[in-house]
Parts: sequence; structure tokens; C-alpha cells
Amino acid sequence: MKDKNDRRSLRTRQALGDALVELMMEKGYEAISVKDIIERANVGRSTFYSHYADKEELFVGQLDRLVELLSQHVPQDTPDGNTFFPSLGLFIHIKEQWKLYRILAWGSGVDLLTRHLQKSLSEKIEERLSAGGQSYEVPLPVMANYLAGSFLSLVIWWLDNKMVYSPEQMDDMFRNLALPGVAQNKGE
Repeated sequence: MKDKNDRRSLRTRQALGDALVELMMEKGYEAISVKDIIERANVGRSTFYSHYADKEELFVGQLDRLVELLSQHVPQDTPDGNTFFPSLGLFIHIKEQWKLYRILAWGSGVDLLTRHLQKSLSEKIEERLSAGGQSYEVPLPVMANYLAGSFLSLVIWWLDNKMVYSPEQMDDMFRNLALPGVAQNKGE
């Protein structure tokens, strides 16, 4: 079994991920085959399958990588107390990659995208909330899932409405809606 963190494996995974994103922007998720991905990434079929079971696993891996990168950049101490969620980073990334997200939000891959992103974001939010040592009246998995779902719903609304607000404005609105609910549910 290959070490997924050695340099060659990381380069291969990056090339495959880049190929998937490029192809998605050209023709949408559903129209892409593994053959398309390996041709674009210039790797062999066996190399692809030594890293991923199928294109869905590659797609999910790219989403996980994005959430992990953005989660690492959440400030530990913010004026509004939102240290549990990289919402501004996500809004900025979505604005920068709006064509890709528009394809995802309106394409046939939207179910996979929202289902996986909600699960992944939920896990990160729950992890951050529990790290604070605070108790909450609402169970953390429920609160984290609610916050992730609300965020994704807001993102889709933003994309549907041609991103009429800046990422910073969207982040402010999300925080204004989400943070009072988190604060209100803090236990004694």
C-alpha cells in the first residue's frame, strides 16, 4: 500500500484533483469519466485506482481537502466569537471559484456536493465547538448539522442571486444569524 503522504503520492493526488476541477468547469461533473481524468492528469489507470476507488471518491477527497485547508485558517480569537467555522474563508473561496460552484450548485453533482459538504462542515464545526469545553443545551451534532446546513443553503441562495453581496457581507449576515443561536444554547 502506498503512503498517501509521500511526495509522489501527493503530486499524483494533486494532479488528479486539478484535472477533475478543470474538467468539471469544462463539461460538468456527470459528463466526466475516469478516462477523462487520467488523460488530463497524464497518469495511468492503475495509478488512479491505487489512490481512488472512483471519481466520486476523488471528488469527495477534493472537498475534504478544501474544508481542511480553510479550517486551518480560522482565527483562534475573533471579535464576534466565531472560532468554530471558516465561513469567511469559504465565502471568499466560492467568490474566487464562482464558475465551479455555479456548475456544482446547478449541476447533477449538487446532491453529492451538499450531502458531503454538510457532513464534512458539520464534523469540523462540532470538533471546534467541543474543543472550547463549553456545554450546550442542544446536542453538538444537532447544532453543528444545523449550522452547516444553514450555511450551505445561504451559499446556494447567494449563487442563485448572482452573488449580489460581497463575501464579507455574506459572512457578516451568516454570523448575525448563526452566532446568537449558538450563544443562546450555551449551558450553565
